Amino acid sequence: MPPVLAVVVPAYNEEPVLEETAAKLVSTLDELRAKSKIHPSSFIYFVDDGSRDRTWEIIENLHRAKGVVKGLRLSRNAGHQNALLAGLLEVRNRMDCVVTIDADLQDDLSIIESMVDHFSAGHDIVYGVRKERNEDSFFKKYTALFFYRLMQWMGVELIYNHADYRLASRRVIDCLSDFREVNLFLRGIFPLIGFSSAEVYYDRKKRLAGESKYSFRKMISFALNGITSFSVTPLRVVTITGFLISFVTLLMSIWVLLGFLRGMTVPGWASTVLPFYLLGGFQILSIGLIGEYIGKIYKEVKARPRFIKETELF
Repeated sequence: MPPVLAVVVPAYNEEPVLEETAAKLVSTLDELRAKSKIHPSSFIYFVDDGSRDRTWEIIENLHRAKGVVKGLRLSRNAGHQNALLAGLLEVRNRMDCVVTIDADLQDDLSIIESMVDHFSAGHDIVYGVRKERNEDSFFKKYTALFFYRLMQWMGVELIYNHADYRLASRRVIDCLSDFREVNLFLRGIFPLIGFSSAEVYYDRKKRLAGESKYSFRKMISFALNGITSFSVTPLRVVTITGFLISFVTLLMSIWVLLGFLRGMTVPGWASTVLPFYLLGGFQILSIGLIGEYIGKIYKEVKARPRFIKETELF
């Protein structure tokens, strides 16, 4: 029997694109049903992440017009990762496999068929991987590439050029539900789960309409969350740097002492002030970095709900 496929789509203020997105997803599911690759009860599950526009109203209208469209409304904006998690946990007992995709439809829908084929062949996770980043600005392209390389250097297992376009089996989502952390970075969690995986490559398209919800500030916050959630390497760098500075300072002290014994003075204002500012700046940086980790511990210990459900249409 073909698998029941759920397509989870987080949406935040996506009024300009939502109807077109739903139409294309419904068409994709219809094609897969016609080929007997997915079960007739397969469905689309929109997650309204506390939108302030007509996003939820459109989801309600789509649900009434097309039963294949389901929906979940969160009580407030919980963030992309939490909205995605909410959708995955809500559908896990209603499907055999799930595809997650953003509402802007920049990701190529045609590869969903390949993802389902890989799942039918025995793979539990299928990653959608971008071939190129030609649609990105120069700044976004190279900062993203730097981020992936930095994460790999820190020992974090990531799929290069993969965002949140993936297929996962029901048992993968069951395992995901055991991850209780508040600071979510799903791109790092899925490789941790393990199981058999595959990759499908595609070309990313331009956004249909509207604007990206990821501002520069949000991208920086997302990157910091990924780094501090999966690696303690920054803390080790601080420790090593502190050791090196202490060692160099010791050598300088010996040099100054030898000069004093030989009757030589150490001239110059710079020899005093520059090390002072160097050490002061490093100390402030170190305290800030440690504060980032302590802040994450603070959030985890409180264990507040990652999202709160308001309404569900199913």
